[in-house]
Amino acid sequence: MALTPGAIPALTKKNLEVLIESDAGLAAGFADAEFQHKGARIVLDRAQVFAEAQVILQVRTLGANPEKGLDDLPRLHSGQVLIGMCEPLTAAQELKHLTEHGVTVFSLEFMPRITRAQSMDVLSSQATIAGYKAVLLAASHLPRMFPMLMTAAGTTAAARVFVVGAGVAGLEAIATAHRLGAAVEAYDVRPAVKEEIRSVGGKFVEFGLEFASSQDKDGYAKAMGEEYYRKQREMMARVVAASDVVITTAAVFGKKAPILLTAQMVHGMAPGSVVLDLAAERGGNCELTKPGETIVEQGVLVMGPLNLPATVPFHASQMYGKNISNFLLHLLRDGQFRFDDDDEITRETLVVHNNKVVNQLVRDALARWSWEQEQ
Repeated sequence: MALTPGAIPALTKKNLEVLIESDAGLAAGFADAEFQHKGARIVLDRAQVFAEAQVILQVRTLGANPEKGLDDLPRLHSGQVLIGMCEPLTAAQELKHLTEHGVTVFSLEFMPRITRAQSMDVLSSQATIAGYKAVLLAASHLPRMFPMLMTAAGTTAAARVFVVGAGVAGLEAIATAHRLGAAVEAYDVRPAVKEEIRSVGGKFVEFGLEFASSQDKDGYAKAMGEEYYRKQREMMARVVAASDVVITTAAVFGKKAPILLTAQMVHGMAPGSVVLDLAAERGGNCELTKPGETIVEQGVLVMGPLNLPATVPFHASQMYGKNISNFLLHLLRDGQFRFDDDDEITRETLVVHNNKVVNQLVRDALARWSWEQEQ
């Protein structure tokens, strides 16, 4: 759900009228009466929402949700503002449709990693949910308990969990596994995260391959050369073989996820072990991952879940709703929506305006796509 009842008063205080499609929040645990109590108006017909609203708030817009998004395309009209997650770097055709409709599009995935934008950072809030749920999924499929227990029937050893990638999702996975009693190890190419890993209960695994240049100016991991990944896989194989659970979270923004776990590594794990690939939506960090599926490979469970935040819809919606309402208020100046090109938050997230793509990253991606289509 793109907006929850708790986020509405901040909008109505600014004299914004909030329209909610009837039962839109029901699956996430939010009834129409809660929205009405907070000052929203319930609209029974979805088409009416699009007809009346100056701004449309969605979780996954056309681009991130190409099939269902197409159903809403005829409802959009020129001058309307669309805010949500759009995946514009891989949605060339969808962007073409939106530019033709004269819609202004803000893609929240492009939120800059700066202090004043933290309250609007949807990627971080949703990654927190994904990291938490990944551990619970892995624990529920592992044929052993996570904690060490000393009982009259004997002592159970703590499960060994290895987390690859220590961004927001990885750190939450480490913290959750630690709270459940597992012995947690973690690895990331960025040297700056060592202390963060330790602070949430993990042990940083030293491979001797960490470089300061492995992260960009925004703190995201950068794509490295194949020789680097080859050496990394060699060092990682021994840690993977000793682990009961491996959770991979390594993603490079706007690109296919790097392969970090080979089939050979998985084959080296004990039967009953679990690999959970949080990068499945970007192709996966594990060579064996099938996005959206769970497979068994020589006794090892390999899971490639998609859209894990949707499996915790109440809190995922609550966090997303706060992010998006903060962003909406950021655009509001003197009761009007103003798009200030000098403001970094507005400039970086604005993708389509005045019937053209205005974001340079997206323009470059579209140019590459057009070139590839011509070859």
